[in-house]
Amino acid sequence: MVQLVVKAASPESGIPEWMLIEMQGQLECSGNEQLAGNFIGDLHFNKKGLPIMIIGHHILYGKVSSLDKPYIVLIKNTKPTPKDTEHDNSPVSMETDQDEDVVTKATVAQEEEGGKTDVHYKVSAAIKRKIVFRTRPKPIITYVPKKGH
Repeated sequence: MVQLVVKAASPESGIPEWMLIEMQGQLECSGNEQLAGNFIGDLHFNKKGLPIMIIGHHILYGKVSSLDKPYIVLIKNTKPTPKDTEHDNSPVSMETDQDEDVVTKATVAQEEEGGKTDVHYKVSAAIKRKIVFRTRPKPIITYVPKKGH
């Protein structure tokens, strides 16, 4: 099963909503190219709101469903503090920041340097829905002429 991420509009919150794509089979790039960052195909929604994905000469029909438990995409940011700060065994604190959507702040001691590093996790997106393509891809072109014919 292949899972991809699609950005979707979420007007009710300041956090962008992404949608997961679930499909049968495997996606492979030609040659030694990596799949990440490359164009895969076109995703469209018909008048009824059903997703249609076109990958090369194949078309997939799917449906949108809600996830049982939503996912949150976090971005980890670290900022070292001066070495002369002393080690403290204080518990990890969680706080929100009005300028950022939601920020989780944790302080982690670095044993090798004797200093501290502030680790911040910023919520980048929420994934609440997924697009499921259960059927195998159907060819758009049924007859492709061979060279020399």
